[in-house]
Amino acid sequence: MMNFKINFHIFLTFVLPSLLFLTVIPSGYAQESENSQQKSIFWSHVHFGGGLGLSVGSGYSNIMVAPSAIYEVNDYFSTGLGAQYSYVSSRDYFNSHLYGLSLIELFNPIPEAQISVELEQLRVNNTYTQFNPEIKDNFWNTALFLGAGYRADNVTVGIRYNVLYKEANNVYSQGWMPFVRVYF
Repeated sequence: MMNFKINFHIFLTFVLPSLLFLTVIPSGYAQESENSQQKSIFWSHVHFGGGLGLSVGSGYSNIMVAPSAIYEVNDYFSTGLGAQYSYVSSRDYFNSHLYGLSLIELFNPIPEAQISVELEQLRVNNTYTQFNPEIKDNFWNTALFLGAGYRADNVTVGIRYNVLYKEANNVYSQGWMPFVRVYF
């Protein structure tokens, strides 16, 4: 009987934990492998892009940076987020800083066509330097762009319209805007 107790003790202290260890570790690796595979599947559907702009003239400058990322849900639909910063200056007239975020929805009914909806919220900080003292005009501007474009691979060229456009806001000079959209 003593021999059985010693063997049972060895079984409880060495064999059973070893068996548990050997069964838990591979399943842990399998779960880790599944998680990393799910992560890689997710990231394979994420595309980065955005826009850069530079316009310089006699006493005028406009610098814009607008990175964005979209998640390709399927061949027809993508959704994403964007950020924007713009600096506009006209010497002896005004300076403007615009920054904010946007939500982007893209629909491709056929591979060559893209319909877009973009909701943009910008903080606008205008300083009119032509007056003494300077006048500051700070406000939030919301834009809702509906657009359509021709798509070739990862580049789309088209036009969009801001359905919330207000001329008095001094943000955009008109409601219609051409665009070039690139995602990698």
